[in-house]
Amino acid sequence: MTSLPLLYQQACALVEGEPDWIANCANLSALIFNELPQVNFAGVYRYENGELILGPFQGKPACIHIPLGKGVCGTAAETKKIQIVSDVHRFKGHIACDEATRSELVVPIWQDGKLWGVFDLDSPILDRFKPNDARLIDQIATLIWSADQRN
Repeated sequence: MTSLPLLYQQACALVEGEPDWIANCANLSALIFNELPQVNFAGVYRYENGELILGPFQGKPACIHIPLGKGVCGTAAETKKIQIVSDVHRFKGHIACDEATRSELVVPIWQDGKLWGVFDLDSPILDRFKPNDARLIDQIATLIWSADQRN
């Protein structure tokens, strides 16, 4: 298991000098999926045309389109707030893409002060995600658009 500060350093190294958001999201999703314990999905949904659309991810096949306000991802996008859900089966309107998922963390992704999408993490463990996980993913999400990346 990688420590959270080391995981952030690895994320920085992965995206350094890379302007392509698809490549960055793919690598960051793979890093998180493989280095954070007890995660069964790590991926990005981009906000486009009033909905979230599946982007690069690691895990089982996922929902492709998520309306604002629907499920944990749609709620994070609509409220523009991080969502930490200890038990997704108690979350009103939860969208079950993988029935093994028990808890979820969704972090809004910003580009130039506007909602660009969300980073979604799922776990088969109840109450898996804590505020320190949310802070880490929030920091990693900013790396998609690091200094020289505006494509």
